[in-house]
Amino acid sequence: MLDILFSHSYYYPLDQKQWKNKTPYPPLGTIYAAALMRKNGFNVDLFDTNLRDNPYDIEKEISEKKPKYLVLYDDGFNYLTKMCLTTMRQAAFEMIRIGKSHGCIVIINSSDATDHYTKYLFNGADYIIQGEGEATLLELVKSIQLDQSTNNIKGIVYAKDEGEETITNPKRQVLKDLDELPLPAWDLVDINAYKNIWNSGGKEFTLNLATTRGCPFKCNWCAKPIYGNRYNSHSPEYIVKHIQFLQKHYNVYHFWMCDDIFGLKPGWVQDFNRELKKTNTSLRYYIQSRVDLLLKEDTIDALAESGLQEVWVGAESGSQSILDAMDKGTTVEQIYTATKLLKDKNVRVAFFIQFGYLGETKDDISKTIKMIKELLPDDLGVSVSYPLPGTKFYDKVKDDLQLKANWTDSDDLAMMFSGTYNSKYYKKLHRYVHKEYRKSQGIQFIKKIVKSPNKLSSKALKRITYLVYYFPSAFLDFQILKRMEHLNE
Repeated sequence: MLDILFSHSYYYPLDQKQWKNKTPYPPLGTIYAAALMRKNGFNVDLFDTNLRDNPYDIEKEISEKKPKYLVLYDDGFNYLTKMCLTTMRQAAFEMIRIGKSHGCIVIINSSDATDHYTKYLFNGADYIIQGEGEATLLELVKSIQLDQSTNNIKGIVYAKDEGEETITNPKRQVLKDLDELPLPAWDLVDINAYKNIWNSGGKEFTLNLATTRGCPFKCNWCAKPIYGNRYNSHSPEYIVKHIQFLQKHYNVYHFWMCDDIFGLKPGWVQDFNRELKKTNTSLRYYIQSRVDLLLKEDTIDALAESGLQEVWVGAESGSQSILDAMDKGTTVEQIYTATKLLKDKNVRVAFFIQFGYLGETKDDISKTIKMIKELLPDDLGVSVSYPLPGTKFYDKVKDDLQLKANWTDSDDLAMMFSGTYNSKYYKKLHRYVHKEYRKSQGIQFIKKIVKSPNKLSSKALKRITYLVYYFPSAFLDFQILKRMEHLNE
C-alpha cells in the first residue's frame, strides 16, 4: 500500500495555448515536496497530470496503488498555476471527488486553494495547506499517522462539525535555509515523455530549476500566494550540484531558471558564476528579471559569462505613468538601457507587456508600441491586466468581477473589469501589436542584409517574406482599432 500519491492540477492539454508551444515543464514544486516526504520515511509516488488531458485517469492509479493520502500539490514555481484557471480548478475538484470515493485523505496545496479554500473544502478536501507547503505537509501527515490532533498545525485550513465551521490556522513562516531541502524527486518524472514533446516541436529539451523563493518587490498586480514578499535563496553550491545531477542523469544542459526574479540576493549571480568556473560546469539558461536589478554593478557581465542566453523582463509598459501606477519601481529609461547592454553581450531579450491597466490611455498604448518597435526584443509576451486575489489591483477592481473572476485558460485575454476599452478591443490590440512587432523585425533584417548581403539566414528570409502579409494586415487592424476606440468613447 502506498503512503502518499502526489499529483497536481495543471494539465497542459487543457490549455491549448501552452500545449501548442510544446514546451512543458515537470512539476518542480510537487517533486520537491515528494522528495522531503520520502526522505522522512514515507513511500511516495507521483501521478503527473502535465501531459494528460482529463482528471479521470487518476482513478486507475488510486485503485491499483491504494494510497492513504492523495496530495494535490501544485507547482508554485509555475506562473500558470497562480492564474487560477477555471479548467484546472474543475479538474482539481474532480480529482478530490475520486480520491475521497476511494477513502483517501485529501490534502491540497496550490495558489487557487490558498485564495479559495472554502471552494476546495466544499468539494471534499480534508485539509488545505496555505502558502509554502513542505514543512506543513510533513507535520500534518506525521500528526495524522500518530493519531495526534492537527488543531494547532500552522498553515492549514480545515472544516469541522461536518463542514459547518471552517478553521483557518495561523500561517507558517517560510523556509529560510532552502539548502535543507533534498534535491527534487526527479526519478518520479517520466523525463523521456517530456523530451519527446520538446523534440516534436523542434526545440532543445529544457528543464526547470528554482534558485529562490519569494519576491520582495511590490508590483500591485502581482500575487505571491505561495512564497510571499520575503525571499530566500539556495546557495550557488546547491544549485550547481543540482545542475550537475541533472546533467549526469538526464543529459540536460539547457535550463529555465523559473524564479520570479533571478539573482535577487546581492552578489549571488557573481558567486554563481565563480562556482560554475570552479567546478568546470557549463550550461545554457534563461531567466526572468527586472531591468533595475540587471543594471547593478557587473550583473550583466556575470550573467553572460555564466551561460545566460535569454532574459525575460517585465517591461509591462512604455509609459512611465502606467509603470508608476503599477508600483513597478522601474523606469522606461532603464528598460532601454538594460535592453541595449544585454544585446551588446549577445544575450536575447524578451518583454512581458501588459495592456489594460487602470487609467491606461490611447497615448500610453502608443508609447508601449513605440518602445517595442524601437527596442525590438527577441521575443514578446502580450497580455491584459489580470486581477489576482490578494493584490492591491484586485481590491481596486473586485466589484467588477461578479460575472467573471478567472480566465478559462491562459489564452482567454478577457478584460474582467471596466477598463478604458473592452475585451474585443484588447484582443484586436494583442494581434495588432504582434503584427507591428513582426513588421519591424522584418524591416530590421532588410537593413542588416543591405549592410551584409552574405549573412542572409533562413530566419531573416522568412521574416522578410512575411512582410507581404504583415504590412496590409497591420494597417487593417489599425483601422479597426480606430473604429473600436470611437465606439468606446
